[in-house]
Amino acid sequence: MGSKQPSKRNTRKSVLRRFETSVDLKQLDYNVRVRPGRGKAKLTGVIFSSMVYFAGFGLAYFSWNRQLIDDAFLSKMSFIFIIPATVIGIFAYLIAAYMTIDVNWLRVYEGLERGEKFVLAFMSPDFTSRSSDIWEGMVESIIMTVASSVVGIAISIPIALGAARNVAPLPIYLICRSIIAISRALQEIIVAILLVAIFGFGPLAGFLTLSFATIGFLSKLLAEDIESMDRVQAEAIKASGARWTQWINYGVQPQVMPRLIGLSMYRLDINFRESAILGLVGAGGIGATLNTAFDRYEYDTAAAILLIIIVIVMALEYLSGFIRARVQ
Repeated sequence: MGSKQPSKRNTRKSVLRRFETSVDLKQLDYNVRVRPGRGKAKLTGVIFSSMVYFAGFGLAYFSWNRQLIDDAFLSKMSFIFIIPATVIGIFAYLIAAYMTIDVNWLRVYEGLERGEKFVLAFMSPDFTSRSSDIWEGMVESIIMTVASSVVGIAISIPIALGAARNVAPLPIYLICRSIIAISRALQEIIVAILLVAIFGFGPLAGFLTLSFATIGFLSKLLAEDIESMDRVQAEAIKASGARWTQWINYGVQPQVMPRLIGLSMYRLDINFRESAILGLVGAGGIGATLNTAFDRYEYDTAAAILLIIIVIVMALEYLSGFIRARVQ
């Protein structure tokens, strides 16, 4: 005799039992009953935002085409209808948008208490208990910042020359512009996560991320500055029979050098601040120490790290101003 096959009724009971054990029925009931209301709130928000858009469009249209309507009538209509409708629409949209947000007020209250502790920690920062970790992380961030800035700037200069339409031929121009677009399209955190997955945790991923970001930032701004330079000086050098390298050295370089130095110092500042953020995803730097301090609720140590970052950024700002003044 073979084993008895389960009936369809028993099969349905077993499936239902598995469903009940694997699914939170309260959460399912919450989703079914509450989510439609939120959908209505979102629809209301879309309707009121459309009202705001059309009211603003009408106000701008009549303001730009005053010859189509009398000024007195326009002022009266704006005061009676357009301005009140815009204000009401904005407030209605804000209320409808607020209805779609989950706010745990108990969590907000607990967060206010932690925020107060964090702010008060700036009055007594702790530089000593984790001084070795802070020192190692800060040195790592500085090395990453300087190295990535130097490499990124060195690569950015030829790319910027190729991305300037008045300097490079069309094929090179398109290639360099594509490199700039790719570099600027990817945010530093995304690149850092990808490189951490490839090279592992450590400053190498942070160094490559900051170098990649520097290329897109500096190349674009420097290329735009080259395209807007004074053509008379450059054409005079070219008319004297100078080679292309001499033309770049004597016709282009003197005009863009102050801008290049200013952008380089600004990017150095950005790279240092970004190195603190990249450490949160394991790309080296002081960010890992800062994240550990927050996880352990050591707000006095976190305050000490943030104060050091602020001091270094201010020092870089003053150094940048001094160098730009000397160059100009």
